Formats: sequence, structure tokens, C-alpha cells
Amino acid sequence: MEEDKKQEPVEPEKESLLDKAKKLLNKADDFIDDKVEDVKKSDAFKKVHEAVDKAGDFVEDKIEDIKQSGAKEKLEAFADKTEDKAEEAISKIKKFGKKVAGKTADKLEDIAENLKKKSGEENKPEGA
Repeated sequence: MEEDKKQEPVEPEKESLLDKAKKLLNKADDFIDDKVEDVKKSDAFKKVHEAVDKAGDFVEDKIEDIKQSGAKEKLEAFADKTEDKAEEAISKIKKFGKKVAGKTADKLEDIAENLKKKSGEENKPEGA
């Protein structure tokens, strides 16, 4: 007759904080997915998407135009010419520098000779 005892009602397990957080996260994730889909279906998104596609096509076309125009080759040729001209100018400057240095050295030798002569003449007695 003990079986006739009333059984205590079983309380449902309490939901843990972690489980609640997981449910909330799943709901938020679903909400975000729905809103993303709504945005993708909007006219504004479609217009922006089309504009980005057009801009990308425009840039690709311009890159192709530049490649076909031979700009790279023209710039390389210009750089080569500039380098040649610079080397030529440097060579001329070096030659000029050597001439100037040579002339300056000759002038300095002449001046030194004149100074020696003058100083030699000044050191001699007048009657000697």
C-alpha cells in the first residue's frame, strides 16, 4: 500500500544559461540571415551591385586600353633615352672637369714658378 503514496510531481529540468544563450544566438543568426536576404532583394542593393559591376568593367577596359596603347613600351623607350642622355651628359661633365682641372693645375704651376722667381730675386742682395 505504499504504492498508493502520491508521487511527487517531477519538475521539468531548468534550462541552463548556456542553453538559453545558444537559443538566443540561433534566433539572432536566423534574424540576420533573413535581413540579409531582404537587403539583397531590395532595389538599392541591386543598383549598387550593378554600379560596382559597371565600375569593375570600366577599370578592366581601361587597363586593356593602356596595354594595347603600348604605354609600357613607350615609357621603357623614354627611360632608355633618358638614361643614354644622362650618361652622355655625365661623360661630357667628366671631360670638362678634367680640362678645367688640367688648366687650373697648369695655372697654379705657373703662379708657383713666378712666386719662386720673385722670392728668389727679392732674397738676392742688390749688387749681387
